[in-house]
Amino acid sequence: MNVPPHTYAVRAGCVLLSLLGVLAVTTSCSSGKAAAPAPPPVAVEVADVVQQDTPIYSEWVAVLDGFVNAQIQPHVSGYIVRQNYKEGSVVRKGDVLFEIDPRPFQAALDQTKGQLAQAEAQLGKARLDVERDTPLARERAIAQSQLDTEIQARLAAEAVVQAAKANVEQAELNIEWTRVTSLVGGIAGIAQFQIGNLVGPTSVLTSVSQADPIKAYFTVSEQQFMDFHRRFPTEASVEEQRKRIPLRLILGDGTVYDRTGTISFADREVNPATGAIRIAGVFPNPNNLLRPGGYGRVRASVRTETAALLVPQKAVTELQGSQQVAVVTSDGKVEIRLVTVGDQAGDRWIVTRGLKAGERVVVEGLQKVRDGATVTISTPPGGGD
Repeated sequence: MNVPPHTYAVRAGCVLLSLLGVLAVTTSCSSGKAAAPAPPPVAVEVADVVQQDTPIYSEWVAVLDGFVNAQIQPHVSGYIVRQNYKEGSVVRKGDVLFEIDPRPFQAALDQTKGQLAQAEAQLGKARLDVERDTPLARERAIAQSQLDTEIQARLAAEAVVQAAKANVEQAELNIEWTRVTSLVGGIAGIAQFQIGNLVGPTSVLTSVSQADPIKAYFTVSEQQFMDFHRRFPTEASVEEQRKRIPLRLILGDGTVYDRTGTISFADREVNPATGAIRIAGVFPNPNNLLRPGGYGRVRASVRTETAALLVPQKAVTELQGSQQVAVVTSDGKVEIRLVTVGDQAGDRWIVTRGLKAGERVVVEGLQKVRDGATVTISTPPGGGD
């Protein structure tokens, strides 16, 4: 059967239209899959960038020491016969801590008293000789040289008496020194010698430390020391400022001592090995809770940062050596911004560059945000402070 040519052309057109329809349907379906719904905004918590004057605190390791530490040493040699104090107890200035056998010193005192009496007797005879022979020499009944000799004998006798009196005084002092007393009031340490031990002037029997008030030594860097003195150039201004800087003492168990201290003085030199200078703080210690040799940390504010910009520490993240924050703009968009941080103030950073007062930074949800993302705020501005 013969089919006219125009019939084939009509059939080909129909097939082409059918294929175009299938492609249109396929393209329509593909476009529907690509247009997925946009993700919902991320919920974050924010905090306001606060601007205020902020004290800058520093901490230093401190070692406690007695306000006065006295080594108790005897002036005389002898055997200890008595210990009159309880080790670790509080003693007063002048309390007798040890007694040394006084008998040899009492014998020496008796001997010097006898020598003094003998010298005084000789002096009496010399004075009588001078008194008797003075008028005789004036009348030329005796030679003037004899009177001169008697006068010299009297002067020598007076010198012997003075020496004998000094010996008596020394012997009396030795008797007194057999009672070894405390030079200061404070806490007495462990006895280094026992009853029956032979001791001398080089023997350290014990130590007494005045612990109220008590010193806390800590070292600051030379730069910190110089910065402080540049701001207060005169000695009067330094002394006044030291009184205004309260020191807080953090004890070894982490608790804060309930009394504040003040700066007493700075050492005369910088340690060339460490580049630091030692500072002495003084703390009241009425109950003797603090003891010499204890460790702690001294905390103080040495300066105030004026109009500082503060953000919570958790708002700042570090990436490849740079600090950045996520700022939420007024239209709810996130802007990742590089910042420069300075000193730490409690649980916040002082930001020196990159932020302005009143801006909002993300403090919770940082891992879920990216630059340009839209977010919703789950807490009111300032709630993260």
